[in-house]
Amino acid sequence: MAGQGSSWNSTPLQVLHDVLGWIAFASWSISFYPQVILNFRRKSFSSRGAVRLKKPLFWLAAVCSVVGLNFDFVVLNLTKHSSYLIYNASVFFSSAVQRQYHQKFGFDQMIPVAANDVAFSIHAVLLTAITLFQIAIYERGHQKISRTATAIVIVAWLAAAVCVFVAVPHHKWLWLVSCFNTVQVVMTVIKYIPQAVMNFKRKSTIGWSIGNILLDLLGGVTNYAQMAVQSIDQKSWVNFYGNIGKTLLSLVSIFFDILFILQHYVLYPSKEKALPPKLDAVPSTSSTRDVEEG
Repeated sequence: MAGQGSSWNSTPLQVLHDVLGWIAFASWSISFYPQVILNFRRKSFSSRGAVRLKKPLFWLAAVCSVVGLNFDFVVLNLTKHSSYLIYNASVFFSSAVQRQYHQKFGFDQMIPVAANDVAFSIHAVLLTAITLFQIAIYERGHQKISRTATAIVIVAWLAAAVCVFVAVPHHKWLWLVSCFNTVQVVMTVIKYIPQAVMNFKRKSTIGWSIGNILLDLLGGVTNYAQMAVQSIDQKSWVNFYGNIGKTLLSLVSIFFDILFILQHYVLYPSKEKALPPKLDAVPSTSSTRDVEEG
């Protein structure tokens, strides 16, 4: 959907913009499900899973596995989408933020956040939280969230808190939401790195859903097309640099999508059955048999 604050000059371009926006929204939203489904479908039998089977709420751990999915990626992704939700919701619903945006970029400019952006962010936070819950209860072998990722998340939210204390007394609402936008941009730049490195070390993408990547790539391309259509109609490219977070979101995502596609189909083509990584680092773990899908 088009942003608020200005009218469209061309009805066909407005319709095209809306269609592209909802295609991007649908692609990005659906892209969360392949990983969740893959985590549930992968079978892993180990002594750790057998122990968890006896515990309430952990019965799924004996038959489901998140081995191969990098946990740092999920934690960083949750931080990214949470901060992006704060930004999108504030820009779309807050009249104070919109007023300061127009004062800075011009009253004839549409705000760079549409309804589908807000809907996507809400959905993304929920699905990423579900994935994190799967990590907590499914078989995860020796994998864990690194101290580096934990430190990054803590620093990010502390920085956001400092921005709140600085902005509130001076009513710098646009600057404040831009701080959250900056957080999501930083998370977008770094969140894929742990998974890409892990795939390289394992020489495999098993446990990492390629369906997620293909849908994410479609969403990124259509999102750029949507922004270009709006810029053409308004005869201004402020839509790109006025929402640098959304611009970088698509650019960085497309880069890593292409990298993961190369890893999956060219560098480490997956097979129906593959030898799993060592699920446990301790000697007490019994032999493990994984039946995994790439």
